[in-house]
Amino acid sequence: MKEVVLKVRAREKKGKEYAKKLRKAGFIPAVVYGPETDPLSLEIESKSFSALLRKGLGENVLITLSLDDEKNGERKVLIREIQRDPVKGDILHVDFHQISLTKKLSIQVPIHLVGTPEGVKEGGILQHVLRELEVECLPTAIPEKIEVDVSNLKIGDSIHVADLKVENVEVLSDPESSIVSVVPPTVFKEAEVAVAPTEEEPEVITEKKEEEKKEEEEKKEEKVEQAKAEKKPGEGDKEEKRKEKK
Repeated sequence: MKEVVLKVRAREKKGKEYAKKLRKAGFIPAVVYGPETDPLSLEIESKSFSALLRKGLGENVLITLSLDDEKNGERKVLIREIQRDPVKGDILHVDFHQISLTKKLSIQVPIHLVGTPEGVKEGGILQHVLRELEVECLPTAIPEKIEVDVSNLKIGDSIHVADLKVENVEVLSDPESSIVSVVPPTVFKEAEVAVAPTEEEPEVITEKKEEEKKEEEEKKEEKVEQAKAEKKPGEGDKEEKRKEKK
């Protein structure tokens, strides 16, 4: 793994007001802690630390803190946390963890995918599920990243933690965990369109109306016939009366 040297100086004063003055002066407040050492407050030059991060040297890089006094000397550390301003993104504080080069430690290492899967070329979708691998190793053996070749993956294929071979480290992540897979493309079914009524339906309605109309006409004719039948006897009586008068 890469190892870098970072010049720092001990910080005697503490508190929010002093931290603000440090930042204005171009320094970052920091602290070093560890299982076998007392916490030590530090001041880091902002430009030096920002340059280190721009080079891609982050949490998995072994850093030698070079202090400006003989009492503290040099300390081997890893970056544990970087606090930033939520709006501007400026670095507000850095936590370092002091380590022993002879003792193993547990650490998360980023997984980097290499290549373009065959399944993706055929229309499949690449799903990167696990992005970090937990390993245990000596500080000098910490890998910067773990590369996983996915170029041979076809649709339906996947790579699990158990498939990886990482030298000089013990993998602590679940062997059954899926790291990456290629799944079939998602197919969206078209919404069913409502079927328009056929031309036969209006004809049925028309037929019903015509039948109703015919029934009404028949009823009218029956009424007319009944009316005529009622009028005939009356007319006969009138003729008989005329004859009697004669």
